[in-house]
Amino acid sequence: MALIREVFGKSPFGPLLQHTRKAHECVKLVRPLMEALVAGDYEELHRLQDKISKLEYEADVIKHEIRESLPRRYFLPVAREDLDVFLHSQDSIADGVEDFAVVLTIRDTKIHPDLVEEFSEFVGQILEVCSTLMAAAEELQNLAEASFGGAEARAVLERISGLGEGEWKADRMQRRLSRHIYRLEAELDPVTILFYEKMLGLLGAIANAAENAGELLRQMIVKG
Repeated sequence: MALIREVFGKSPFGPLLQHTRKAHECVKLVRPLMEALVAGDYEELHRLQDKISKLEYEADVIKHEIRESLPRRYFLPVAREDLDVFLHSQDSIADGVEDFAVVLTIRDTKIHPDLVEEFSEFVGQILEVCSTLMAAAEELQNLAEASFGGAEARAVLERISGLGEGEWKADRMQRRLSRHIYRLEAELDPVTILFYEKMLGLLGAIANAAENAGELLRQMIVKG
């Protein structure tokens, strides 16, 4: 019985889903962060940054528990290495949101009125990419029970099929917004321009991390 429990013990996919949800809780605060920045509500920015930092820490705790509680002889429908890389990519999403939140609290920066709408659309695209990943990752438990095959696998593959296009759209929006920023350089000081560029890079990195996580999930299904 002890050997059976060791080989077929507690599944890591439940905690992995918890980690995914915790990362997505961080993502959902990107919109309020931008709204607070646009409104010049720097006190709210600091409050949100503290909340995100707590969520990211909670995600880290789950991540460490998953890694420490997975015995070497544990039976899995996918390779441990693939599972660990997927966990890392999910963690990068939460880390990316925390980095973005921290940067926004470093300097009391105003968003030029001509850029507000484009920034909002860009954030919306980032959230769409992450939501697509979350919808697919919600099926992790079902995927594991189906050994990463069958109808469950096909449904997840269909969900993540649009991730690449979504991230590509985010890239295009990022470049367009960057060009708009430099068209306003006569009205903006150099530090503000650099700050905007930093914001764009960090937001884009969140979408990249979500796309990478989706691709890793796709690879696990294909290998399975």
